[in-house]
Amino acid sequence: MNTRSRSRIPWHVIGTLLLLTATLAASKLTSNRRAERLVQPLDDIAREIAGFTGTDNPDLSAGVLGQLKPSSYLSRTYRKPDLQADLFIAYYAQQRAGESMHSPKHCLPGAGWEIWNYGNLDVSANGKTYTVNDYAISNSGHRMRVLYWYQSKGRIIASEYTGKILLARDALFQNSTAASIVRIIVPDQPGALESARALASELIPQVRRSFGD
Repeated sequence: MNTRSRSRIPWHVIGTLLLLTATLAASKLTSNRRAERLVQPLDDIAREIAGFTGTDNPDLSAGVLGQLKPSSYLSRTYRKPDLQADLFIAYYAQQRAGESMHSPKHCLPGAGWEIWNYGNLDVSANGKTYTVNDYAISNSGHRMRVLYWYQSKGRIIASEYTGKILLARDALFQNSTAASIVRIIVPDQPGALESARALASELIPQVRRSFGD
């Protein structure tokens, strides 16, 4: 019998163990961390961006806030003659294991939306290229595109799993677990995705300024 093949651990098991270890480490390391305030409030983000004009949405209900538990948030609708884009940013001054940001890939199905396609999209900002999530969703015949990413001081990532691992590293080496999730939703129509990409391109540096980066 080949004992070497028998004792080999599948990669997905190793990945699960690493993620569990990172989550436990984050829980331990963040237990005594102080909340980190934004240098500039999210409300300072411009209302005129990439040809869009933004107006504030109604405040979130107490029930929704109780679920999301953000330290602060920004909810706006940006419009231009042929398109409307919904922007939501939730900032967390301190994250703990089990109390971190809610992922749209879980929240959208819970709200009745079907994710029928997903992938990544490159967005250029400040001379750099960042990868963000690009989801195609539908509900009762309505099709939308969703761009979202996780942004903290000096970093933008798309993967929730990478985020959890980096959370433990940040808590250990930077004494900070502050981060935000940025989400843009536009109708799935010709030209909308490129307009959403342009909006994201200008939002990224403005969110960075909120962090004082």
